[in-house]
Amino acid sequence: MVTDHDIYFFDLQGYLLLKGALSADEVGAINAILDTAPPLKPGERWGNVQAHWYNDNDGLNLQHIYEAGEPFEKLIDHPSWYEHAKYFVDAQGSFDSLHGPLYIDENFANFRGPGEAIGMHSGGHIGTIRCQFRVLNAKFHCGQINILTALSDIGPGDGGTLVIPGSHKSNFEHPEMASYVMHSNKSGQTPQGAVEVHMNAGDALLFVDALCHGSTQRTNPGTRRVVVYRYGPSWGRSRHDYEPSPELLDRLTPLRRQMVNPIVPKPAI
Repeated sequence: MVTDHDIYFFDLQGYLLLKGALSADEVGAINAILDTAPPLKPGERWGNVQAHWYNDNDGLNLQHIYEAGEPFEKLIDHPSWYEHAKYFVDAQGSFDSLHGPLYIDENFANFRGPGEAIGMHSGGHIGTIRCQFRVLNAKFHCGQINILTALSDIGPGDGGTLVIPGSHKSNFEHPEMASYVMHSNKSGQTPQGAVEVHMNAGDALLFVDALCHGSTQRTNPGTRRVVVYRYGPSWGRSRHDYEPSPELLDRLTPLRRQMVNPIVPKPAI
């Protein structure tokens, strides 16, 4: 459950580190499926999963990853973070939960190898409603809560996630941000105030998307593996216009189906 400690430090920092969110067995089951993925280029498909990248230097994404099997379906409402996502989006019976408790507007596995990184981006000064951080009358109204779960250990040189604590409330752009714009974090340096989050496999980083974030460049051999699920209000829409397959909807529990497909179109009268 969400504790007073969680509430205080999420409000203060814009993120929480959930240690041991997934068990070793859960991480192993997810990695076993990812090990079977064929070599893919952006735009190519692996069943109902599509390869994608934001830029050719930030790693390959397997989008719509909850289509890849039951271990990924379990992440939709995983007890390690489900209540937190609801609380910070404010899906506790409010208008935002009109169609369901939450909506997952993007979910993907990311593979990042040596030399790859994603530059710093976002921040409270931007004011995008989809990514907003807002508290009103002691209730959170966050537009997007990200759950980034480590599938491999992420330490120094592994391309760890960078966050600037408190930047979700900033009214001005970081003065060094022009040097660290999206997709260009290749220098190995980090902006003043940034924190590199080190994680063990199974840890999950929960953060509001308004938080300024990115990553360091991976310098170690091997591949950094994470899976990201983005939660928002139930009236949202897929960032990449994906729709869940009928096969996925048929096998999901009612709650998971509602979160994946909260708005079922009605025929014209």
